[in-house]
Amino acid sequence: MPTFAYTYEEALKDNFLCDFEVLKLNTRFQIEGVNAKTISLDDQKHLLTEGKDLFEYNFTADQLERTVTNIGTNTLIIREFMEESIKDPNGVLPGKTIFFCSSKEHARRMEELFDMLYPEYKGNLARVIISDDPRVYGKGGLLDQFMHNDFPRIAISIDMLDTGIDVPEIVNLVLAKPVYSYTKFWQMIGRGTRLVNPNNIKPWCLNKDKFLIIDCWNNTDYFQLNPKGRDAKPSLALPVQLMKLHIEILRWALQNNEKENIDIETKRIQDLINKLPENSIITKENSSLLNSVKTESFWKNINSEKVDILELQVAPALRAMSGVDFQAMRFEKDSLEIILALKQNEKGKSDALIEAVIEKIAELPLNVNKVSEHQALIEKALKNSFWENISLKDTFTINDGLSPLMKYRQRNQWNQFHIINLKDQVLIKEIVEFGPSNERVGIGKYQEMVEQTIKELTDKNPVLQKIKKGSSIKKNEIEELYKNLSETNPYITEELLRKTYKNKRAHFIQFIKHILGLENLETFNEEVTKAFETFIKTHNNFTSQQIRFLDLLKTYLIEKENFEKSDLVEAPFTQLHPRGILGIFSPKETQEIISLTLKLVA
Repeated sequence: MPTFAYTYEEALKDNFLCDFEVLKLNTRFQIEGVNAKTISLDDQKHLLTEGKDLFEYNFTADQLERTVTNIGTNTLIIREFMEESIKDPNGVLPGKTIFFCSSKEHARRMEELFDMLYPEYKGNLARVIISDDPRVYGKGGLLDQFMHNDFPRIAISIDMLDTGIDVPEIVNLVLAKPVYSYTKFWQMIGRGTRLVNPNNIKPWCLNKDKFLIIDCWNNTDYFQLNPKGRDAKPSLALPVQLMKLHIEILRWALQNNEKENIDIETKRIQDLINKLPENSIITKENSSLLNSVKTESFWKNINSEKVDILELQVAPALRAMSGVDFQAMRFEKDSLEIILALKQNEKGKSDALIEAVIEKIAELPLNVNKVSEHQALIEKALKNSFWENISLKDTFTINDGLSPLMKYRQRNQWNQFHIINLKDQVLIKEIVEFGPSNERVGIGKYQEMVEQTIKELTDKNPVLQKIKKGSSIKKNEIEELYKNLSETNPYITEELLRKTYKNKRAHFIQFIKHILGLENLETFNEEVTKAFETFIKTHNNFTSQQIRFLDLLKTYLIEKENFEKSDLVEAPFTQLHPRGILGIFSPKETQEIISLTLKLVA
């Protein structure tokens, strides 16, 4: 048993490891997803001129790099990295860096973007280094080059470089993926903590007193709130999920005395049990139980106690099932979920499930003979009305006919992995440069320093004392205060205050009053959002189209931070009506909206 724990903080104090700073970098799409509200106005106009429907672009933030990739987002991340990264002694190129990506495909896309954006380095600036690439290994391999040569400067990796690599010269880590494992997170951070050996100095890293983590997915915030990370939830094998659905429907049929459905489900459950491979270790370990439920007496008088046995003891053994058509099984599972949702009156859930199943059926190619043989059944199953009143018996008619055909599906490209190229923008960039030496700290730290400085000065600065008492102050007093504060550490200027408090319109004195607790200063985003929420509440007769228009206008104001009346009859507002605001609101309502908008940007 260990008798002593040597902490990271102690290692820093003893100069064995290197400290780091974090730059939080989040784009609009990473926070709000890709949708009609978040797509830039220029891109909206471009898509509309191409005849594309904006509402087809609807992806949540967590779908990025899972079901959709946006070239604009990855380009923005790379450019911000090239600007903010710790550079080599020449101050031009980033020092040694690891980019942690979510998949091999994501890593390859990032490599392509580096090559496209910086062609002058002829593909040597950033290289993908992953375990299944034979070019990685051996003397002169990619890993050896990254460790011992000037180039590549950037190693793009998935898991290979998370652990087990010792490159002391690493000064940047880019977390371009969400991480949920606490252990994995600190193993990744560990790649940057090594100090440079003064006896083995490399030209691209003469000294190292810190390294930079560029966190694109709020990983550092996540582990502050969840120190142990996220517990991995064990996923049930598909055969077990299907078995449990059958059992749940059987239980429902017993409770409602549905004899026909009881007979149907008992037969289906028995068929599943009989498909278990006899030579599987799981089947052998549960042979006594499985043999007992295969007897005729077990099924003769089925009841809730026996259903409990099936659910709690038999269903888990279905994970041993192999050699089956899992695409067909998944289709059967989806259709059974529709039956269950309909029985439980979960309309929203059943509608979504029906839509998903119909989408799968629509992807069956009728030019394939084995598919065309079931054309009549396919056409029947493509109608929503068929599913809305479907019986359990009809479900299995569909399953038996169509589930074996699922392997022939020809997925529409739009329903697979999507590659889009839309302009993204940085919403959060929490680092501040100030002072003659360009000191860098996080936004939160800078705010803390500013507030501490002002509170300490209030006791001895007469202008601050007058502001705190609510007394009027002259222009020259404000100018003198501004001069004094701009010479302090941390160099308090209106420009930096606007950046850190996320309000580009407020003036110096407003920030001072906010810090002294005399008035609450909202960000421009908060001010606009609050104003529109209040406006909509006081006009509770607005239609859904009118509310969509106001949502679009709110996004427009937040993005542009300025406004002209003529904007309201041009794109993107004309996507909702050819005449823009004039075709959606009455003249009185139009004037109210214009007045509200002008007041916000004044």
